[in-house]
Order: sequence, then structure tokens, then C-alpha cells
Amino acid sequence: MAGAIGVSPTKTLGQNFVHDPNTVRRIAAVAGADGDVVVEVGPGLGSLTLALLPTVQHLYAVEIDPRLAAALPGTVADRAPDLADRLTVLTADALRIDAGDLGPYPPTALVANLPYNVAVPVLLHLLAVLPTLRHGLVMVQQEVADRLTAGPGSRTYGVPSAKLAWYAAARPAGSVPRAVFWPVPNVDSGLVAFTRREPPSPGVGRTAVFEVVDAAFAQRRKTLRAALGRWAGSPAEAERVLRAAGVDPGARGESLTIEEFGRIAAARHAG
Repeated sequence: MAGAIGVSPTKTLGQNFVHDPNTVRRIAAVAGADGDVVVEVGPGLGSLTLALLPTVQHLYAVEIDPRLAAALPGTVADRAPDLADRLTVLTADALRIDAGDLGPYPPTALVANLPYNVAVPVLLHLLAVLPTLRHGLVMVQQEVADRLTAGPGSRTYGVPSAKLAWYAAARPAGSVPRAVFWPVPNVDSGLVAFTRREPPSPGVGRTAVFEVVDAAFAQRRKTLRAALGRWAGSPAEAERVLRAAGVDPGARGESLTIEEFGRIAAARHAG
């Protein structure tokens, strides 16, 4: 099919297409998106799209490659003609869309084989601009899956882990071998499932909390007193804020929960 439409996967767009039908059926089953309005990013040749359509209410397929976007409706019309009216294809960069681009059905689930090179930014962007998303399942590079689902104290816990935790509770949901992709990547992939939750720090906005997260992990080997010195104005002021938030100034960012990052941001804004 790729040859018929003149498509050759490119590293620039992070394209690796899943060709194994058992894998896409497993992903669709694990996603649990029955009755949902689903956003799929990077549908590619449409294998996961076809696996999802039988049980979803509607599916928005966001595809940056215009050739693939143009071919997808025909693929669905050919393989699943009774389900074609459930599909809306958007030729767009997932990093630039917002809720107003999708149409009349508020999206409730994200199910996607995310491009390796932009997986974390796309996931965080969609959670930010699509507040109706309740849950999702994304396939990413295994190393990225480990980071997204890591907890405080883990060596893989960092900025992606903390920022995703602000939006949702995340967990590993299985692995995907490299052999099911075309072209075969140099790494294995992992599935990450998430469920939206209320922000852990309702008294302070996401931007303020993420500024603390970024500052803490920019110098992750330093204590919070030192790492947050520039953010707070000085190490002494950082210590005052940390103590006001009930956080040990001698701790490091990798030991903090997103709730603690929220308390630090709130303490700074409280003065």
C-alpha cells in the first residue's frame, strides 16, 4: 500500500508503521476506547485506525504527512465501508492543533503510535489543549515509556514523569517488539496507559508548577536549595520557599512528587 501512494517512511517525521494485525488488535483492546471519541496521532497506513473504528463513537486521525492523510479515507472506505462515517482525517501537526480544530465531537480518549522524535511534547500538548480527554494509550520508545511512568526516586524519573503526573495517573501497559514495524527501528517500544485526574495543586497554575519542575531537573545533581536558586532569586530565597512548602531544601528534584512541586510553586506565589 505504501508503494501504491508513493510513501517511503522518513526519520524526519519519525515514521515507523505497525504492520502486524495482532499487535494493532492488542493495542485497540488494551486502550479500552469503546464508545469513546478518539484522537489518533500519526495513523500512517491506517492499521490501528481500522482496529479502532469498530467500537469507537468517532475517530479523529491527525496526520502530518499529506500523502498519508489523503490516502486514509480511501483505505477505510475500501476495508471498512460501513465505518467510514466515523472517521475524520486532519492533515495537521499534532503539536499545533487545539480543540477547535477537531469538530463537533469532544475527544475523550487518545490512542496513538506516537512518532518517536516528538512523543513527549505531543502527549503533553494534547493533554493541555484537549481537557475532555479522560484516558488514553500511547506507544512510544521503550526508554520514553519508562520515563513517563517512573515514580519519584527512580533513576528514570524526570521532567516527562513529573509533567505527565500533573495531568494523569500513568502506568506501563505492555511492550511492543521492534519486528512488528516497518521499517524496523533500532529500539523496542512500550505502551503507556493514562487516566486523567484533577490537577494536584488547584491553587496554582500549570505553568508555575512546570517552571519549578524544569528548574529542579536542569541541575538534578544539586540540592533543591541550589537548583532553585535562580528560579527563586537566590539560594536563600529558595530555601525559604522550600521550608514554607514543607520540602527539605537538601533534597533533590528526583525525590519529589508532583504534589510537592505544586506546593513549592504555591509557596513562592504566596510570598
